[in-house]
Amino acid sequence: MSTITDVARVAGVSVATVSRALRGLDRVSPATRRRVLEVAEELHYVASPTATSLASGRTRVVAVVAPFLSRWYFATLVSAIEKELRAHDHHAILFDLEDETFDSRLPLTQNMLWKRVDGVISLDVAMVPDEVELVDRLGLPLVAIGSPVPGRPFVGIDDRAAMRTAVEHLVALGHERIGYIGVVPQNVAHVRAPQDRLASFLATMDDRGLEVPDGWVLGSDWTADAAARDCADLLSGPDRPTALVAASDEMAIGVRETARRLGLDVPRDLSVVGIDDFMLSEVLGLTTVRQDVTAQGRAAAALLLQALGEDPPAAPAELVVPTELVVRESTAAPAAVAPTPL
Repeated sequence: MSTITDVARVAGVSVATVSRALRGLDRVSPATRRRVLEVAEELHYVASPTATSLASGRTRVVAVVAPFLSRWYFATLVSAIEKELRAHDHHAILFDLEDETFDSRLPLTQNMLWKRVDGVISLDVAMVPDEVELVDRLGLPLVAIGSPVPGRPFVGIDDRAAMRTAVEHLVALGHERIGYIGVVPQNVAHVRAPQDRLASFLATMDDRGLEVPDGWVLGSDWTADAAARDCADLLSGPDRPTALVAASDEMAIGVRETARRLGLDVPRDLSVVGIDDFMLSEVLGLTTVRQDVTAQGRAAAALLLQALGEDPPAAPAELVVPTELVVRESTAAPAAVAPTPL
C-alpha cells in the first residue's frame, strides 16, 4: 500500500506539500496540487482519516442532535444535512435523544461530543443551559433548526405565520366553527413549534371574532395514529366543528381517516388542513401550509460549515424559510354556505 512518502517522492515535492494539497489548504500552487492529486490517484493512495484528524485537530464530523429520528420531519432534515456535509467532505453522526415517553428526552452529554465532532446541529431541541454551556466549553460551533438557541445561528420557519395562513384559509372559505389538534405538554422535547402554532391558532380565531369551545382544542403526540384516536370523540359527537386545523400533516391525515370511518365526507362535512406538506400529503389530497424542510437542513449545514471556516459567509446568521399555502381536496366551504351548483 502506498504511503504519503511515496506520493511525495514521485511528485517531487515534500511530504508537507502533499498533505496541504490533499487537504485543500493554501500555499500550494494549482499546478502542484494537480500533480499531487494525479500521483495520489496513480498510486491508489488514500489518506488515513485518523491521521488527518490527529494532524489537523478536526474530525470532519458534525453531531446532529434530534428529539426523534423516526418522524418524517427529522428524517428529512438529517438526509439534507448529511448530503450538504458530504459535499464538503464532512459527515454526520446522529444522536437520538428520544426517551421512553413523548414528554421526556435524554440529555446531551460530554461523552457524546468530546473529541468526536467539530460542531453541532440541533433539530428542534429546546436545549437547557447546561447543554449550551457544555457545547461552549468544548468550543463547538452550534446551529439550531426549529428551536432557537440564544446567540447561535438559526434556521426555521415562522410557525405562527404558517398557522395563521391555515386558519385564514378556512375562514375565507366561510368556516366559523373551527377546531384544533396538536396541544402537547409543556415539557415535551420539541415544544416550541407546538406552542407557537397553538398560540397563533387561538390568536387568529380571536382576531376574527370566532369562539373556540374548550372541547375543540385537542391534545395529541403529533402522529397520525394518535390524532386519529384523539379526534374520534369530537367528530362523533352532536356538536362538532365544520373544519379542523391540525398542527402537522401527519395529524391531519389521522383526522381525515377518522372522519371517513365515522361516515363524514371530507371536505363537505369536515374540512381538514395541516402544516408541513408531508411526503404523502399530495397523494392524499391534503390542503397544507408547506415548509421546505430539505432547504432548512441544507442551510443549517452550510451555516455550520461557514463557522468551521469551510466556506465564505453566504447567508445570514438567522434564516427564516418562507411557507406557502397549498390548496388540495381536503378543504372546501362548509355545506351550509357552499355555493349552489349552476
